[in-house]
Amino acid sequence: MTRFRKSARRVSTLVERDIKRMGEKRGFSETRLLTHWAEIAGADTATICRPIKVGFPRGGFGAVLTLLTTGAQAPMLQMRLPQIIERVNACYGYRAISRIDITQTAPTGFAEGQAEFAPKPKPRVQPSEQARTLAREQAQGVGDEGLRRSLEQLAANIISKQGL
Repeated sequence: MTRFRKSARRVSTLVERDIKRMGEKRGFSETRLLTHWAEIAGADTATICRPIKVGFPRGGFGAVLTLLTTGAQAPMLQMRLPQIIERVNACYGYRAISRIDITQTAPTGFAEGQAEFAPKPKPRVQPSEQARTLAREQAQGVGDEGLRRSLEQLAANIISKQGL
């Protein structure tokens, strides 16, 4: 007999255990460093690099964070290292990281080294006039002006994506 859960669960709780296990294999005791890298390092830094490993040197104090970047971005990243160390240590809550190593990769390469760190934004397609008219008709009965405009925009976007 199969048991089913009656309450809804967040997707993050379903994968949290797996992310933690995989992160710990690479030395990440704080998985938030992986999952929220853009917030911790800053959006501009996250577009040029990503964390791949936290190592602990023999006899040394503090851990070493290894970042992956392209060869062209390495000098820019090198200048930001003090700020990155400060932000990462703020994530941990103490001075966990004492040094950052930079690993460079080619624009195309191995499974580890992918050159694109941030997805390119998709071009935004404006809804056609026909889609806007149809959306206006659908949201006609809504009394609140702001809500009606928002629903019209949402409906127009959905209608244009469906190709109607």
